[in-house]
Amino acid sequence: MTSDTFPLRRIDHVRFFVGNARQSAYFYRNAFGFDVVAYAGLETRSPREAGYVLRQGKITFVLASPLGPEHPDNRRLVLHGDGVQDIALEVDDVTHAYETATQRGAVGVTPPTRLEDEYGVYEYATIAAYGDTTHTFVNRDRYHGIFAPGYKPIDPDRYSPSTFRPVGLQSIDHIVANVEEGKMDEWVRFYEQVLGFRQLIHFDDKDISTEYSALMSKVMQDGTGRIKFPINEPAKGRRRSQIEEFLQFYHGPGVQHIALTTGNIIETVRAMRQNDVSFLRVPRSYYEMLPDRVGPIAESIHDLAELGILVDRDDEGYLLQIFTKPVEDRPTLFFEVIQRRGSRSFGKGNFKALFEAIEREQARRGTL
Repeated sequence: MTSDTFPLRRIDHVRFFVGNARQSAYFYRNAFGFDVVAYAGLETRSPREAGYVLRQGKITFVLASPLGPEHPDNRRLVLHGDGVQDIALEVDDVTHAYETATQRGAVGVTPPTRLEDEYGVYEYATIAAYGDTTHTFVNRDRYHGIFAPGYKPIDPDRYSPSTFRPVGLQSIDHIVANVEEGKMDEWVRFYEQVLGFRQLIHFDDKDISTEYSALMSKVMQDGTGRIKFPINEPAKGRRRSQIEEFLQFYHGPGVQHIALTTGNIIETVRAMRQNDVSFLRVPRSYYEMLPDRVGPIAESIHDLAELGILVDRDDEGYLLQIFTKPVEDRPTLFFEVIQRRGSRSFGKGNFKALFEAIEREQARRGTL
């Protein structure tokens, strides 16, 4: 299947289901620099859940939490803790996307639905993906409101725009899934056969391994190249890998991390550190070897070492990347900040140093 038979435009938004959406919005606003732009809840006649829409650059996050014990998704909070519930994909035609996906084997969750208010018509439909993660097909061509029916622009009494401080995040580069051992190829086939993705890169346990643990990964990409979903599974190792740790504490497959792009990673990471975001660290020796490994780069090695930013080069250029520590008490969801200077790869040369840094954190938690 080619991309023109399943035209996905972009990632529309990522929906998180959390225990307290207002507090989570405060965290992403003050630590990651998102603007809180819209709200749904009791005041907007949404009796079942509260939701906050956050934006920065082309990134939209939706944080939702239940308002009572009858909410149908309450169990996922007990099972997973806070995490990504849905990755919404903008499409030309919601009905066509849903019918095509289900005919190709996807499990339907919500059939094509139209919501309408004074700002127009919002259309969506949802299919199941790995674990209890879902993909919602969205079309808002005829909708001109702040986000969707039921959401209203944020009241300054909740979040004052005068204290909003963006950090320079621009877009979603990729979203990574962790699945059980032996399940990676099953989900590779799902994205190929249902959504028309193709495999961009494959990393095996020789590429991604340390003395103690290993994993395998395949990067799936849609026909336009704008949507990238790496899929990880654990590989056999002497100790518990980061993927196994995630699966243990998330209690199943789910979104491991979201990579967010920036045009100036040094300024972005410096601002995020000032906002008290915690990042993984690699040894200083990494930076001593960096010039010989990656060649000339525009950035100061001193600045990169100070902030803990990693660099890797491929045939098309280089990239700079850094990873936060988990943003929950459970060692599950984390974020990557990435700046691409020509490179379209995923930092293969950094895998060993990065995973050793993750293992040091696992050892501190007693989960390695």
